[in-house]
Amino acid sequence: MNTKEKLVQIMKEQAYKPLKRRELAKIFDIHKNEMNDFTMLLKDMEKEGYIIKTREETYAIPSKMNLVVGTIQGNAKGFGFVLPDDKEINDIFITSNNMNGAMHGDRVIVRMIRNAQSNRKAEGEIIRIIDRANHTIVGTFEKSKSFGFVVPDDERIRQDIFIPKKMIGKAKTGQKVVAKINEWPSKRRSPEGEIVEILGYIEDKGVDILSIIRKYDLPEEFPEKVINAAESIEDEVSQGEINSRLDLRDKMIFTIDGADAKDLDDAISLDILDNGHYRLGVHIADVTHYVKENSALDKEAIKRGTSVYLVDRVIPMLPRKLSNGVCSLHPNVDRLTLSCFMNIDINGKIVDHEIVKTVINSKERLTYTDISNLLENDDEDVKKRYSHIHDILKHMEELSKILRKKREKRGAIDFDFDEAKVILDEEGRPIEVKKAERRTANKLIEEFMLACNETVTEYMYWSQMPFVYRIHEEPDEERINEFNKFIRSFGYIIKGSSEVHPKELQRLLKKIEGKKEETVINTLMLRSLKKAKYSEIHGPHFGLAAEYYSHFTSPIRRYPDLQIHRIIKAFITNELGDKKIRHLKKILPDIARQSSIRERIAEDAERETEDYKMVEFMSDKIGEEYEGVISSVTSFGIFVELDNTIEGLVRISTLMDDYYIYDELNYCLVGERTRRIYKIGDIVKVRVVNTNLTKREIDFEIAEEQI
Repeated sequence: MNTKEKLVQIMKEQAYKPLKRRELAKIFDIHKNEMNDFTMLLKDMEKEGYIIKTREETYAIPSKMNLVVGTIQGNAKGFGFVLPDDKEINDIFITSNNMNGAMHGDRVIVRMIRNAQSNRKAEGEIIRIIDRANHTIVGTFEKSKSFGFVVPDDERIRQDIFIPKKMIGKAKTGQKVVAKINEWPSKRRSPEGEIVEILGYIEDKGVDILSIIRKYDLPEEFPEKVINAAESIEDEVSQGEINSRLDLRDKMIFTIDGADAKDLDDAISLDILDNGHYRLGVHIADVTHYVKENSALDKEAIKRGTSVYLVDRVIPMLPRKLSNGVCSLHPNVDRLTLSCFMNIDINGKIVDHEIVKTVINSKERLTYTDISNLLENDDEDVKKRYSHIHDILKHMEELSKILRKKREKRGAIDFDFDEAKVILDEEGRPIEVKKAERRTANKLIEEFMLACNETVTEYMYWSQMPFVYRIHEEPDEERINEFNKFIRSFGYIIKGSSEVHPKELQRLLKKIEGKKEETVINTLMLRSLKKAKYSEIHGPHFGLAAEYYSHFTSPIRRYPDLQIHRIIKAFITNELGDKKIRHLKKILPDIARQSSIRERIAEDAERETEDYKMVEFMSDKIGEEYEGVISSVTSFGIFVELDNTIEGLVRISTLMDDYYIYDELNYCLVGERTRRIYKIGDIVKVRVVNTNLTKREIDFEIAEEQI
């Protein structure tokens, strides 16, 4: 147990009374020459929210003082909710008067004012801001005679940023800008800052996506020393390195990816053994051979955490020399890999496995579309082109179905959502929005990667080595009860809401398949579940109904995968001594936390660029009519989703034929006089009446009678 853990343990004891720094140092026998380090530890623990420093300069844990540490989630109306670090505590409502200068995303300490009651959330007051989240703000600049201000793009940041005249620079009214905050807001004062970058007018080419990149502080360029480190890497694999590995260059190994993918992490192979078992090989780019721990490349990779796939570009985790070059498993070139071979019986049980350092030479660069056309439609052209691997592909399809059936049997939840694909022209304008394909070849690769991830994780779990797991905790009982109430209006119910099994949710998904309420129940079920995250502590993955799970298969674009490659390689080569194990135990909690944070940021940025381009796509379609499905009903209107996944709002104020009342229990709008009902799953015809790029909103109105 380290000093940090011991401090928390002592402060949790019932007899503990808040002590000063020197008193704590005495307990821990801290010498004079160690006091600076001990003081820094206390400051770090305070910043992280483990402990609180009182006005009397004594230290205690928050819960002992009726305080809660968490992150503030702002709202455009001025109030907010604190999401506590302690997941056993529910969200705490903060009125606008009790925000006390906190902004969306800040880490804060809350004093409880009122505990939760049956019909309302707990309420609190922010008494201290531990860590500020928004050092720069992206927004629209407005200029007056003697000053200016920036209206944040993020509506959750309610306060405009005041800009003194001398800090305006060359910014003009209406331009998108980046403002640096110099003075934080207080209860009665807005934040004050300066313009540090002018992005341009929103209609200028590229400014829309650039604004989102700046908003999420995504690093577009790599530092010079990182680029230099990448460029110094040899393009070809040395003979010495080949000699130290299992040579698979003559084996039939190939990749299957999207047509436009350039960072090819994974390749596959398949043999049928004499006993009828399948021997599946999953060969993953050995990125750690090039990215050494604590190198410039490694530090930049963990800072980024993940590659970010925006609608018009990729912001990679690693420089392109690596991500699109020496690490990417292109055909007909030697590449270093970490391979997992799995012997699988006809029921999908993995009866044996082997993880080994390898070198491969991929024989084909296949695409999801071609291979799906071959496997689904027996496409003659594709069949002819790949006649030499046709039998292997058919066996792969066979195996993927066996693996899928096995996962379904144990209760894995498979959300088959329609995802959007936005097509842009050369100027970055959206010219088409369509459903992304998730066909046979996509599912085949998905099954093989899932099987590989589980196999590797179970092996490393039983090795009792430090590791980075991908965990998905069980849903909260309260959320499942709410979800159960909702689905009852459709005639469904799930059993065991206190400890629901994923199999129950899977059964429900099968019942609603193809029905008009499918999309909304899928969506609300997903919202009822917790988010998956990375953790150095083992835990099951609820959604996959998997006891052991991690991310092993994408080290080019995800840092956790890269980190566990390091651990696995050290383990299989007997290089994990006590010193290395202690080092891993120290660094893995921060790596897991950082990876989870960067993943959320990437998801939000990707979603926002997609939403923006969807609104832009509909902006020249005012007056046009479409058929859609009611995807959600609220007190202020109904959301309608078109066939291409674009969603818009029919505001209740535009329903002129009657006065509509929101039926909260049954999630529908009911006409007072006509008794006409608008409910989830209904097909309606809508007309586009307005779009708002700033708010990412599309307004519809009902075009004719409900169909």
